Amino acid sequence: MGKFTGVLLASDFDNTLVYTEAALRAGTPTPPLSEKNRTALEYFMAEGGAFAVATGRALPSFINFADMVPMNAPGVVCNGAGLYDFAAGAYLDTAMLDEDVRARVQTVIDRFPDMAVEAYHIDNVIYVVHPNDITYQHQHLTKVGITEAPSLPDVPMPLGKLLLEDEHERLEEALAYMKEQGWEEHYELIFSTPVLLEVTAKGANKGGMIRRLAERLEISMEHVYCAGDEANDISMLTVAAEGFAPANCNPVVRECGVTIVSDAREDAIADIIAILDKRYS
Repeated sequence: MGKFTGVLLASDFDNTLVYTEAALRAGTPTPPLSEKNRTALEYFMAEGGAFAVATGRALPSFINFADMVPMNAPGVVCNGAGLYDFAAGAYLDTAMLDEDVRARVQTVIDRFPDMAVEAYHIDNVIYVVHPNDITYQHQHLTKVGITEAPSLPDVPMPLGKLLLEDEHERLEEALAYMKEQGWEEHYELIFSTPVLLEVTAKGANKGGMIRRLAERLEISMEHVYCAGDEANDISMLTVAAEGFAPANCNPVVRECGVTIVSDAREDAIADIIAILDKRYS
């Protein structure tokens, strides 16, 4: 038993736990987890705390980086479409997209011929329709190969997530079109970066899967804390007892009542654990 027994801390990976924006833009390697963050996480877990990564990345996009992060709890992947036990190498829970999503989103990319779509299959295969420069930047960051498909209906099911890739203005138009079709009733439609628009099953978001994780760990939501920097993190930031965001976060995150800590380049997770250290002293 330690001071953090019965406490869950979940953190987004990109630009919260590790600052990856520079690597994405410049094509440089993903930086390692800072030593200060690593030391803080090891202390948190040694004192009984449960730490989980909650990433928008699908499993194949994160698995190559999992070893760089000390964690002792299953992780949320695919923006809430999956809960994965890294120790056991198995999914514990999933929320897959329906059969209609392929034809529906195909109509979107037919309207925007420069738009790419990544489709994440449960067997850890990433299919891509209309790959563009953003696709290849994303591929460099994740270090995962892609399989091109002529159209979304040619991509096999089941799928955990679709990721639309284009300039922000066109993605905003695509989002408006999908809302006009009433698809918000069936899917979560959320930006993970300005050039990445995510489509997951309704209710498949980070907040929903964090609740399921807390239930599995028998941890009260009163002792669940989350950290994230983007719009796709808001569902877990607001469901937590307290949400934290690095200073580099998207302005929409600041508006949801989070506690701002230092920039992700300046050991934001270590700052959060220092706050919790005082709270659970």
